[in-house]
Amino acid sequence: MAATGWALRGAPNARDLGGLAGHGGRRIRAGLLLRAPALGRLTDEDLAVLARLKPACVLDLRDASETVVAPPDRLPGRPRMVHLPVHDPAHPVFTYVSAVLLGHDLDAYAGLVLDGTPAAMAAIYRWFVADPAARAGFAAAVRLATDPGNLPLLYHCTAGKDRTGWLTAILLAALGVAPAAIRADYLRSNEATESLREVLLRKMAERRPGLDIEAARAVLEVRPEYLDAAYAEVQRRYGDLAGYLTDGLGLTGTELAALRANLLE
Repeated sequence: MAATGWALRGAPNARDLGGLAGHGGRRIRAGLLLRAPALGRLTDEDLAVLARLKPACVLDLRDASETVVAPPDRLPGRPRMVHLPVHDPAHPVFTYVSAVLLGHDLDAYAGLVLDGTPAAMAAIYRWFVADPAARAGFAAAVRLATDPGNLPLLYHCTAGKDRTGWLTAILLAALGVAPAAIRADYLRSNEATESLREVLLRKMAERRPGLDIEAARAVLEVRPEYLDAAYAEVQRRYGDLAGYLTDGLGLTGTELAALRANLLE
């Protein structure tokens, strides 16, 4: 179990990956890898929590098309800000999630339903692995954590569950965390966002009486089959996660060793 020890009211899916067991039973150091959703709705109390955590670097995986319509991140101090967009402009999933969370019109909904919403989500996870630009973004994100000057590293996308979830899976795999523990952390996003998700679904149903709520739910949740779609693409292209890290992301043995030295007790 990861020992969080803190929470952010305005970003309920935020958590610390510290405490998970990695290579040789060495645990991830608390307070160094912090995953979150977008930080534009943090309360003053949340800012006080982050001030204690003192993130040195804040990584934003959103595209400019997402950030321009969202409230700017609220952060204490002056951490290094890095933008590494992982975004497929031809696919409506990211646009739809952003629209839902920001209360905007759901223009991408029809396209998602036409695709079959769970299938559309699985396609995005395969794209995480298959697309060269996506791989470059995730590789650059991992490399940030190989530099002690970027730690603690706080990273996020919009909802903090898909791009953030896959980046977390990559980092944890590189640190030697067991697959079951990686999956458990991934699925924690559902529990962390349950109240917010149900409120959003009720509001959506009120605004659009004909809305397929279960199709909408599929976009607001994480599901095992989404993660499995990424893993299947990894196996198809690279054989296993070790091959994906080195051949897909281009991470060197030196970089992986630095990651473990920085983050494992």
